[in-house]
Amino acid sequence: MNEKERALEFDIKKIGQDFLDNPFPTYKMMRDHDPVHRNPDGSYFLTRYDDVVLSFKHPSMSSDKKVDFKPKFGEGPLYVHHTTSLVFNDPPAHTRVRKLLAEAFTPRKIAELTPVIEGIIDRLLDRLAAKRSFDVVTDYALALPTEIIADMLGVPEEHRHKLHNYSNLILGALDPVVSVEKIAEGNSAVLEFGSLLDDLIRERRKIPHGGEVGEVLASLIFGEVEGERLSPIELIQNCIFLLNAGHETTANLVGNGISILLDYPDQMERLRKDPTLIKNAIEEFLRFQSPLQIGNRKATEDILFGPEGSKTTIPAGSFIHTAIGAANRDPDVFVNPEEVDIGRNPNPQIAFGIGKHTCMGNTLGRIEGHVAIGKFVERFPKIRLTGEKKYHGRARFRGLEILPVEIY
Repeated sequence: MNEKERALEFDIKKIGQDFLDNPFPTYKMMRDHDPVHRNPDGSYFLTRYDDVVLSFKHPSMSSDKKVDFKPKFGEGPLYVHHTTSLVFNDPPAHTRVRKLLAEAFTPRKIAELTPVIEGIIDRLLDRLAAKRSFDVVTDYALALPTEIIADMLGVPEEHRHKLHNYSNLILGALDPVVSVEKIAEGNSAVLEFGSLLDDLIRERRKIPHGGEVGEVLASLIFGEVEGERLSPIELIQNCIFLLNAGHETTANLVGNGISILLDYPDQMERLRKDPTLIKNAIEEFLRFQSPLQIGNRKATEDILFGPEGSKTTIPAGSFIHTAIGAANRDPDVFVNPEEVDIGRNPNPQIAFGIGKHTCMGNTLGRIEGHVAIGKFVERFPKIRLTGEKKYHGRARFRGLEILPVEIY
């Protein structure tokens, strides 16, 4: 079977381990031969940059999943969470909740968080230096956002070790195919973390002022826009969303970024010689290994997608898988897209989305990436892999499970 035939037969619900380990050859095949691909279940898979951007920006594209998630999740905790959180809503609900959540990401809040981030990173780097041999993912990439999100939400120390597992189980349920067992585990994670947040919120309501530096829970509880606050269910579910979004993206960015530098030692050396390249480097890491690989949207009217001269109509009501990871390697937009260039400019990557659905935590995520990877490279001039790296094996998110290294 040739590539064209394989592209036409692609089924997102039957992806195998090869795709999970390395989706990029499949992305290229689909982009070259069937960029507006119709899956056997009637959903569509978009791989061109222009089409993915259009799916974000077109006014007739919807993020609301109240209908689409019902067969998958029933009416359990995962359904409540994913249909209440910001990312899977449309205006006016999306606009209202986004404005209220924005209280946690004002320039003042970001300025407060920056020294907190630097302090956490310095402490983590001291621990790594003492260990000499460590796993970048567990000991650094995951530890960083866990501490930051826990500080932002005021999660006590004794509960922090649970946060990664909560995020993993809740987000893992979004993959195209999920077992009954994984759905059950995801439901339990929503309930357990929701109960913890309920207790924290109840206590925080008694003390509206005087939180720790960097804490945003009070802003989310008491913040108002046009006289409205987040409802109790919106508050809890969007605090869970903040954990998931901030935790997953930052951990994947930091782990993937360090892994890329180990794979491309010339770029590692380039960054060491010119640390001012770190901001460009972060954009390139986001492009080359996008933390969110596949998003999803729904057409509310017939919409044309595809290259000029070969347009395809996606009919109203269709569910669309948007391959952000494929769009960020589209040769029509990026020169030598399969190569890493930490000085790439321009670099219009869309790892954080675009338009009204741009990730509202993108500034914070970039700061975490700049500081975490910049200081890591500066602190450890000699570092090498000591074993095989392993990806965590989820289709929608691209991140490492293990990256064993040593300082020498």
